[in-house]
Amino acid sequence: MKKFYFLSTCNTCKRILNFLNLSTDFEMQDIKKIPIDLEELEQLKTLSGSYEALFSKHAKLYKELGLKEKTLNETDYKNYILEHYTFLKRPVLVVNDTIFIGNSPKVINSAKTALLDEK
Repeated sequence: MKKFYFLSTCNTCKRILNFLNLSTDFEMQDIKKIPIDLEELEQLKTLSGSYEALFSKHAKLYKELGLKEKTLNETDYKNYILEHYTFLKRPVLVVNDTIFIGNSPKVINSAKTALLDEK
């Protein structure tokens, strides 16, 4: 699978997309327009090892709902991601069986290296 989950209104996602220069065989999914479904989330969880790894604790709703004060479990993370797109850490890049989650320079540089190695 070659897929890029992003938010088209996010400047960071746009910058990363330009930096990665993905080939046309990547499927692009704007998670606001096409929300992630359970099957997709299960695939991402399998690649990442947990729902928590896919969960964004920087989302405005995370603070607004007071989730920082709560102890969340894997089921909670899964349900929140399915409930609202903002809880999926982004961008998420899947290159075959490797997943890159988030926008840290280390993750993005690793993704770029993996894409170059694939060519």
